Amino acid sequence: MERRTLGRTGMQVSILGFGGAEIGYGHAAQATVDRLLGEALDAGLNVIDTAECYLDSETLIGHAVAHRRQDCYLLTKCGHASGLDLPDWDPRLLVPSIERSLQRLRTDYLDVVQLHSCAADVLRRGEVIDALQRAREAGKTRYLGYSGDGEAARYAITCGVFDTLQTSVNIADQEAIEVTLLLAHARGIGVIAKRPLANVAWRHGTRPADPYIQAYWERLRLLDYDFLQQPLGEAVGMALRFTLSVDGVHTAIVGSAQPSRWQQNAALLAAGPLAQGPFAAIRTRWRARAGADWHGEE
Repeated sequence: MERRTLGRTGMQVSILGFGGAEIGYGHAAQATVDRLLGEALDAGLNVIDTAECYLDSETLIGHAVAHRRQDCYLLTKCGHASGLDLPDWDPRLLVPSIERSLQRLRTDYLDVVQLHSCAADVLRRGEVIDALQRAREAGKTRYLGYSGDGEAARYAITCGVFDTLQTSVNIADQEAIEVTLLLAHARGIGVIAKRPLANVAWRHGTRPADPYIQAYWERLRLLDYDFLQQPLGEAVGMALRFTLSVDGVHTAIVGSAQPSRWQQNAALLAAGPLAQGPFAAIRTRWRARAGADWHGEE
């Protein structure tokens, strides 16, 4: 699988990574995760992203890859209290949270610790950034990242502290292409695309009950891309290749609790980046139909 250099970190990352939210919220079995990640690592994946708030995700991942620590980059996120008796974004929770992540992931260091979608005013106050910098000085993480969108993402890029940005980039969420990606590239910041398949929201015939999917479903109805009428696998391939054809994107993280799904998605990338014509058509449709309030989705 193709690898790209994740900005100034120098890490050579697979263009398709694994996102750990689904296995956590979906209460995946350990045997399933062991097989899923084992087969993905064998096939060339080397980016695994999770968060302390994704329920048992870190524990599941730690069990699955502890014996293969050198085969992958481990990224996690912090900032939500998640059982700690403190409010979200209290600087006092960050170090205990990172320590717990290290224990759950069965490692003595993380490759990237990311602040998890806190607002710009929280970043500007500086306490959470100071806590992350102390964690890096203590050897708990190699690099620092910010996960989020919009104004906060722009501040994270320009403040000079963060090495990576994880942000929403997909056929239904293109604000970052115009607002943050060029700036991130200019600053040498590695970009991790989250939600690269727009939650495959178009597969639902009616408005989904899950609020996490609803905004993309509504946007895609208005965008009405022709290729979404193709068989699901072909449409998924187009959507994923679009995200990975955006300048500045280094890797795209996709979550799944199905062992075969990662390899299926990897196979879709064998066709390479989208040709200029289809890529431009998606961008043109976005510019023509996107609402002024279609900001990056967390």
